[in-house]
Amino acid sequence: MRIAIAGAGNVGRAIARELLENGHHVLLIDRDPKALKMESVPDAEWLMADACEITALDNAKLDTCQVMIAATGDDKVNLVASLLAKSEYGVPRVVARVNHPKNEWLFDNSWGVDVAVSTPRIISALVEEAVSVGDVVRLFSLRRGEANLVEITLPDGAACNGKTVNEIPLPEGASLAAIVRDGRVISPHQHDMFAAGDELLFVATSEAEALIKKCFIDN
Repeated sequence: MRIAIAGAGNVGRAIARELLENGHHVLLIDRDPKALKMESVPDAEWLMADACEITALDNAKLDTCQVMIAATGDDKVNLVASLLAKSEYGVPRVVARVNHPKNEWLFDNSWGVDVAVSTPRIISALVEEAVSVGDVVRLFSLRRGEANLVEITLPDGAACNGKTVNEIPLPEGASLAAIVRDGRVISPHQHDMFAAGDELLFVATSEAEALIKKCFIDN
């Protein structure tokens, strides 16, 4: 894939290195000459430009990118770059960094954002996930379909323990994505049996998210 990253600071460069190692083509865009540390990511394309300007994005050939990542330290810039990528260039997947939690509500599909990444939210979710047993914890929001990645750890005495996957009806709008057991990721099959300590990962709408606990813990 060809992936454009708006913002060539520490975050943008770190993302670029990861993506390049995974075999993708990466373009880093930044308007600050001091951010153009080309030697730090020599295999990337570089463009000194303002990601909020149409002419700059034309030069970046953004219409040939499958993903746009708005990773600057300015939420206003990330929102505008996301909107232009989606509305003017039809980029299929737009990921945006949220710097200030109070702005998180803005990062939705009305601004062209498919996935909003908020570091404070991710850290708080990971803390909850580490200490919560028997409660549904939201790990990540997927904006395009208004769906979330959620997790629940099964306690002793959960209603689903000892039952198989096909014996537990899921609420509409929820899909069991994986079972994590003893550090192993298990792709769920209908005859797999649930056990205390299992971490269950779901992709679910907000409405379905509220019903998961009832199906697996309280039923």
